[in-house]
Amino acid sequence: MPPGSEDESAPLMSATDRIGALPDHILHHLLSFLPAQAAVRTCVLARRWRHLWRSTTGLRIVGLDDEEPVQVQDLRKFMDHLLVLRERTDLDTVQIKFDLFNQDDEPYVNLWTRFAVICKVQVLTLRIHDELEYLDLDDLPLVSRHLRTLNLHGVSLRRTFVDFASCTALANLKIDDCFINFNKISSCSLKHLSITSCQSDLDCRVRISAPGLVSLELEDFIGITPLLEDMASLEAACVDLSVECKDVCLNYGSGVFCGANDNTCKNCVPGSDDCSSDCLLLGGISSAKHLKLISDTGKFIFTRDLKHCPTFSKLKTLLLNKYWCVAPDLDPLSCILTNSPVLEKLTLELFPKGQNPKLEIKGSYCCMERPSAISEHLDIVEVKCDVIDEIIRKVLKFLCALNIRFSFE
Repeated sequence: MPPGSEDESAPLMSATDRIGALPDHILHHLLSFLPAQAAVRTCVLARRWRHLWRSTTGLRIVGLDDEEPVQVQDLRKFMDHLLVLRERTDLDTVQIKFDLFNQDDEPYVNLWTRFAVICKVQVLTLRIHDELEYLDLDDLPLVSRHLRTLNLHGVSLRRTFVDFASCTALANLKIDDCFINFNKISSCSLKHLSITSCQSDLDCRVRISAPGLVSLELEDFIGITPLLEDMASLEAACVDLSVECKDVCLNYGSGVFCGANDNTCKNCVPGSDDCSSDCLLLGGISSAKHLKLISDTGKFIFTRDLKHCPTFSKLKTLLLNKYWCVAPDLDPLSCILTNSPVLEKLTLELFPKGQNPKLEIKGSYCCMERPSAISEHLDIVEVKCDVIDEIIRKVLKFLCALNIRFSFE
């Protein structure tokens, strides 16, 4: 055929025909990326597409327009029909995402969540963005041998729901901006746990028991700080006690907490549920190789833990904020460095949270004749700050006494 000429007898194949020629299992997977309403609408494309939506590998219960607020009420009737007509094939992923809900919507969302579990969902995400209240989840335990990842946002969690004894495959759990109404979260299978911007009004500490945990993120907890049980397999942890933490020393002043004198406030008195002879946080994460420990001034948890300071025998990198350097004698900083025998990198962020440092001072361990009180593996020391003030000078002088030599950049 000469170049540029057309074969008028050759049939034209549309984009729909090309996609429609794919195997069913691929089309089921592709449809799972669409909102459920859009996936159902593909039934009008051609005879081949009529029932494909009934067996998608994923289900997205969301709005069609990401820019418009989505209400649960808008999809209740649609979901009633979908749950009846859909095949009971397994689901890899389910995403339920809404901006607004009413109290009478809660049974529907709970029903959709249970439907996902019945369909052996592996990755389940429930995100509620209502700024006025939390959606209340059923006080029924999750029972699934298939659920691997659970992401929760904007919901109220009760004790039975977070009993993951029957979720033997659960490895990833993320709880963000949720109301916590339980006193223990436990899982033997959990590998990665993130609890951020959550709040609790309980008068006892939430116990976190996850002996197989590899990574932990505990940030901006509003209420009494949770208690971390032993995590022997932990690789990395970030613990950030924000200004909303209720563990505040009422006698705190100029870096001095209760215990430095005989005047002990009611907040610093260990309760029976606090394991007063052990640590609340540091003991549980003492096996980590990488730690980020941040606290707002006036919180006593880390300082109290240091009275029973464990040995961080595997710790390679450590990041601390100004909290660790405000005490007159720098005891908190000294204690954790002394108990980190293989530490290789220390970063001190001595500038306001949320800002960028204007100055970075770098140093490293310098072998001297006198014995070292800290790790001789300390190759990198970073001190990040805005200006060289009294606290910075004190910290630098303290580190120099430990055989750390600095250069300015």
